[in-house]
Amino acid sequence: MWNTLKEDIQVVFQRDPAARNILEVVFTYPGFHALFFYRMSHGLWTRGLKGLGRLVSNIGRSYTGIEIHPGAKIGRRFFIDHGMGVVIGETAEIADDVTIYQGVTLGGTSRSKEKRHPTVEDWVVIGVDATILGPVTIGRNSRVGAGSVVLINVPADSTVVGIPGRVVKSEGVHHDPAQMIDLEHHRLPDPVAKAIGALVDYVQKLETRVNELSARQGGLEEKQAVDNEVLRKVKELLKIQEADR
Repeated sequence: MWNTLKEDIQVVFQRDPAARNILEVVFTYPGFHALFFYRMSHGLWTRGLKGLGRLVSNIGRSYTGIEIHPGAKIGRRFFIDHGMGVVIGETAEIADDVTIYQGVTLGGTSRSKEKRHPTVEDWVVIGVDATILGPVTIGRNSRVGAGSVVLINVPADSTVVGIPGRVVKSEGVHHDPAQMIDLEHHRLPDPVAKAIGALVDYVQKLETRVNELSARQGGLEEKQAVDNEVLRKVKELLKIQEADR
């Protein structure tokens, strides 16, 4: 237990540049406090003292604003940054070296007593206000973008964004374990913006062609055809924008 707590403190210094000393982490970091209460409540839960485990868990929730069910399974070097509003359900499983931010929910989608919460593998980073629902698996070394809602399994080495979450990047390779934690979770691809950008570029090219034809004589039919093409592309752009809303 003591070795685990030391790891929980050390990981704060590794992933939060704002941490200055051990006393600051121990007394002012709600993510560390939440893990401390979780490890106590989980120990009671696994020893059959479920009511007492829930009581300790509820005290931790009231103190930190982070709710971790004592039945959840959490590995080593787990880091919760800021933490307010984090919810981790009873059958959730979190492997080693996982990082999550405030507002993250690992929730269930069933009332059954079976596995109903997510499994998060090693080296995963989950962004602010992301929601992962059901007994899905987030593969190792993956990133879940801020505000995403994930309802499907995510392969290893992938990036997920959107509502519902879509895999927009999958490298399919494993990296050096010492460099797997990528905290730059704001640098995520946006497939909708990319599609809109491509359409805008194409429309601009067509408009340039229209202007060229307008300056020439005898190009009325070709000008009309290009005008129709511009109109069609603009309609596609509007449909994409409407779907994104």
